Amino acid sequence: MNQLQNNNHREWFEDHRAEYKEAQSVFNIYVEKLISGIASFDPLIKNLSVKDCTYRIYRDIRFSKDKTPYKTHMGAFVAPNGKSGGYSGYYFHIEAQDANYIGSHLLSTGIYCPDPKVIKSIREEIMLNGENFSEAVNIARKFTLDSTSSLKRVPAGFPSDSVYVEYFKLKDYFLSQRVDDAFLLKDNLLENTIEEFKKTLVFNNLINRAAKYAYDLQ
Repeated sequence: MNQLQNNNHREWFEDHRAEYKEAQSVFNIYVEKLISGIASFDPLIKNLSVKDCTYRIYRDIRFSKDKTPYKTHMGAFVAPNGKSGGYSGYYFHIEAQDANYIGSHLLSTGIYCPDPKVIKSIREEIMLNGENFSEAVNIARKFTLDSTSSLKRVPAGFPSDSVYVEYFKLKDYFLSQRVDDAFLLKDNLLENTIEEFKKTLVFNNLINRAAKYAYDLQ
């Protein structure tokens, strides 16, 4: 990924495709073990393949000013029904040095750009059980609730005087923990990653309960 960051064009990539395939194979083997590890504590994760959870290296450049053709990161989203299933899940992300996609390696749990009916259901869950939501965030030590994407005002239908008002404003609901190269290079990377994600199980279950309720109403 670091070399690709500095040589992000088709000619270089084709000359080094074998190296990419080798790196992809190593990553996919890791993801297969990660899926199994997460399934050991989250029964909603089952019967998923590596393909269900990983992404192509090719960027969609149709509407982007950045016309570099390849992603300089690898990620796996382990969630019920796979990466496009519309549910909350566990995201493992590694990124080239000096890349600007996220800006670091990352562990994250939650849901990004959810369907509007799912957002509404999550907010209703918080309105009814805000203490449980807050506790789920707190017990996920080393993770923080991302508030990058938030509304300026409380959405209609939710109390503006609630102690959970900032939660209502969120447009995405996920926890994140940035990790460094030292974390990735440890011999027990897989075990450490699984243990970190295990801390977010309560949060993930809460979000998925709200998501399922929204889908069941369809």
